[in-house]
This record gives sequence, C-alpha cells and structure tokens, in this order.
Amino acid sequence: MNMKTVWIPHDSWILVGDGRKALMLRNSGTPQRPQLTVLDVLRDKANPPTREQGTDRPGRAMSSMGSARSAVEQTDWHEIAEEKFALTVASRLDGAARKGEFEQLVLVAPPHTLSALRKHLDANTLQRVIAEVDKDLTKHPIPEIARLIAGG
Repeated sequence: MNMKTVWIPHDSWILVGDGRKALMLRNSGTPQRPQLTVLDVLRDKANPPTREQGTDRPGRAMSSMGSARSAVEQTDWHEIAEEKFALTVASRLDGAARKGEFEQLVLVAPPHTLSALRKHLDANTLQRVIAEVDKDLTKHPIPEIARLIAGG
C-alpha cells in the first residue's frame, strides 16, 4: 500500500471511516511515533446491499402520451444509507470541534466517503482538517493504521 506520509501532530484526531463504520482516534504519541487511541466507534445500523433493500425490480412508468413504458431507476438504498451515516459522523465531529476537543483532524476514507464527509462538515470543522488520505483502513488493526498513515 503506497501512500504519502502524513504527519500526525500530538493530540490531533484521526477519523478512519468507510460509509458503514467510523473510528475516531487521537494521537497520544508524537508525530514521529504516533500512538493512536480509540475515542469512539460509530457503526451504521444494518446497511445491507441495495439488492436486499426495497423492491426486487425497478417499477415501470406509463407515458401520459401514447403507450410507451419505461423502467424507473432503482433507488440506491445503500448509497442513501451511506450518505446518512456520513451526516451522523460529520455531526459528531462538528460537535467535538465546537467544544474544542481537537484542533487538528486527519480524514482517512475512500474517495466517495471523503466527499460525503466534506459535504456535511461545517466550516469550523473543515478548517481543522490538516490531511486527507483516500484509503479504506477500517478493517486494519489500530497499530497498523498508525503505521500506514505515518508511513512507518
């Protein structure tokens, strides 16, 4: 896994998320030797694949003129759930930023999740973001996450 080295200052927060799970971590170590501790773990309530949500097949729509029929695009329930989860995570980060719980924030998530988070974070929280890493590291153990982010 090749990624640029990210300097994680002491006491900064690191959000490692993927649209279903978010780890809120704090660097209790130094930038040279990060020591990540878990502050909170947020999990989306069951978010099964879209095919298991809603109807099996998209509906059909009748044209008001003539007898043409067309398929109605299937709702992507999975994407909607991920968007709601990003909003929940952003709200939690915004609240912590308002309370002064962190000055600096590193976001680690796949590109789609980073985009959703950016959309929902308020300006006060966004200005505290010092780095973004577009990788899914939620399934890695905490020491491995520190090593991968810090390039050690």
